[in-house]
Amino acid sequence: MRFILSILLCTLAVNSFAQNFSGGVILGISTTQVGGDNLGGFNKAGLLTGVFVNKSISSLLSLQMEMTYIQKGSNNPNMNNSEHPNFGIQDISSSYTEIPLLIHYQQSEVIKIEGGILTGILIDAYYKDNLGKINYGNTPPFIKYDFGLLLGINYKYSEKISLNTRLSNSIIAIGTEDYTATQSYNSSRKGKYNSVLSFAIHYNL
Repeated sequence: MRFILSILLCTLAVNSFAQNFSGGVILGISTTQVGGDNLGGFNKAGLLTGVFVNKSISSLLSLQMEMTYIQKGSNNPNMNNSEHPNFGIQDISSSYTEIPLLIHYQQSEVIKIEGGILTGILIDAYYKDNLGKINYGNTPPFIKYDFGLLLGINYKYSEKISLNTRLSNSIIAIGTEDYTATQSYNSSRKGKYNSVLSFAIHYNL
């Protein structure tokens, strides 16, 4: 009898705990730049897609974890313009699997302010000039991870759909050459950092 009662209590506890969770899918675009590459502006557009799960911890606060695929980098529209100061500067194309961890603050019935950290695992990254992708052989030009901070706003459009705008930035340099003796953190050059302004739809399942 005690065993059966224990099973029932555990079942009720698990169901109650699970009911506090919700989740869904993410689909959007990323507009990006790379600080420190001598180019400016969020001129690189890419895909942002993934899933999320969140849990309310109070009437005003909730936690959210995501797993996303995101394309980053920089774009030089004047690479072939010999009269422009950016002539010859190479593009950067990269893609990551990211795991953002966020806390949401319920500003109003439809607005949430969010902030958090992210860890990115590099899938692919390369420089590109006017002839195409540059092959560096066995020496990858970018490190395997991207760690960053993010801040955003979430607008509840309907019971199922939220519109999300988010700004994130790397907190460590992303280029392998940024860690050489001549270009370390002690030098005047501080390295390259991903900056992302994203726009996404969050669909609650």
